Amino acid sequence: MNRLWVLMAAVFLLFSVIGFYVDLTSRGTLPYAVVLLIAAVSGLNAALWIIVLARLPVIALVGLAVLQFFTGTFDRWASDRLAQAFHVLEVPSEKGIAFASTGIMVVVIVSYVFFIAYIRREGRESFRLRNELELAHGMQKTLVPPIALKTRRFEMYGVSRPSEKVGGDLVDALALSNGDAIAYLGDIAGHGLSAGILMGMLKTATRTALLDAAVTESGSTLPQLFERLNRVLPAVKEPHMYATFTAFRLNADGSVFYAMAASPPILHWQGERRALDRLEEEQYPLGLLPVSGFTGDTLQTAPGDLLVVATDGILEVCDRHGREFGVDSLEEAIAGHVARPLPELAEAILAQAGAFGKQIDDQTLLLIRCLH
Repeated sequence: MNRLWVLMAAVFLLFSVIGFYVDLTSRGTLPYAVVLLIAAVSGLNAALWIIVLARLPVIALVGLAVLQFFTGTFDRWASDRLAQAFHVLEVPSEKGIAFASTGIMVVVIVSYVFFIAYIRREGRESFRLRNELELAHGMQKTLVPPIALKTRRFEMYGVSRPSEKVGGDLVDALALSNGDAIAYLGDIAGHGLSAGILMGMLKTATRTALLDAAVTESGSTLPQLFERLNRVLPAVKEPHMYATFTAFRLNADGSVFYAMAASPPILHWQGERRALDRLEEEQYPLGLLPVSGFTGDTLQTAPGDLLVVATDGILEVCDRHGREFGVDSLEEAIAGHVARPLPELAEAILAQAGAFGKQIDDQTLLLIRCLH
């Protein structure tokens, strides 16, 4: 209401013109008190619409519609019965016409001043918010840039496209000191600034844990990582928020260990068979419940194999008939472009999803190719 009162004042003044208009149609015969009363009631009625539409439940529109009916009835009653009580002259009044005309000019000019004041203030606020969003967008690019990492046995590429200036998806990869690598993809429930803030916290917590030698040197890296994140996140987020998470440990000897937390399936393209397998694992998301016992599994890969993980923002794109892009369409996109370099493959998948339907959520991909 602190921001709406200027707009309400402008609307009140603008619609108070009705009182002066009624006097003009009566040829200036209404008493000044009647004219001002009709103007005040008409302006208050219009201002009430602002309050109802901005602050109150939809059911309040019914009551306001009833009030609108009685306001119209009052206008007619005021111009007839109440005017008679003031002994209105039957002949046109030049003073009355001049009063109504002057009143219209004054309230229109003053309402214009209030409208300009409201627009200027909201414009400054909008400019400030836009600058903050641009700053947040710059932070998003810093936190989630396209990632490209190559080891002796694996090549990794990840890209994220937020649906707004700031997104809640995360893709990252880092090389460990022993020659292994960790690649992971996360998706914060929701999108926008709050999801983006939690995404930044998630990346910081993940990298901090992975820099711990006690974790990275252990064969159970990913379950330990999931346990830590599930303990850390509840203290820095709203209760309804959580993160889905998929992570890979790509070892220097060519073996692959993966873990999943309520995330979409991993698609495994097997080069020798030229076929796709889906890897799914039912586990709780991170940060939602105080659970433990996260697990992972070993994945058998061969040179030429490809691992693909996509967030819901890609899989849940819908066409105009309400059909989802889904895992099947993603598999078709992979099979059709599997031989292309990873950045081109990612671009082809995103382009195919974009052609299928409008983006409504953050879209993120993690691609891993087994080299030799």
